[in-house]
Amino acid sequence: MAGSSKLSSSQHQALVAAFALYSLIVGYYAATRPNGKFRSPFSYHPFLMTLGMVGCAGIATVTKKLGGYANTKYHGYLANFGVLLNLAGLYAIYHNKNLMERPHFTSYHGIAGLALVLSSVGAGMVGGVFLHPDFGIDKTNQTVRYAHKMFARIVLGAAWATAF
Repeated sequence: MAGSSKLSSSQHQALVAAFALYSLIVGYYAATRPNGKFRSPFSYHPFLMTLGMVGCAGIATVTKKLGGYANTKYHGYLANFGVLLNLAGLYAIYHNKNLMERPHFTSYHGIAGLALVLSSVGAGMVGGVFLHPDFGIDKTNQTVRYAHKMFARIVLGAAWATAF
């Protein structure tokens, strides 16, 4: 794989399994700390964010690397489902703060998390409006494609750094 950006089917399957297992196991582990059980609604925040930013976004990224029309569409579906999970995770922590009567977005983690969730929404909108393989208004523009790819990589890297 060193010389090629495309993945083989077996590499893709291994990466999908790794992202799925990691996001489920680590998301569940983070959600059940410190006492080993879900505490509502706070526990849903790390679980949903991990599923969105690691599971769905990771699988979407490696699926796009397979190339082709169908994989590009699957990439969009997975990435945007990840954005929905991110928004649900943001809602969970926002709702928890309301219940606890605490201020919102007062830590670097909270501010960065909000910025990154909004950035993931933006990346999804660019992908859907400009790059969709059926009706994207600028789907062949290599500059837009490259900017989308690099921006999403930065968002994911910053999200993983913010969380862990």
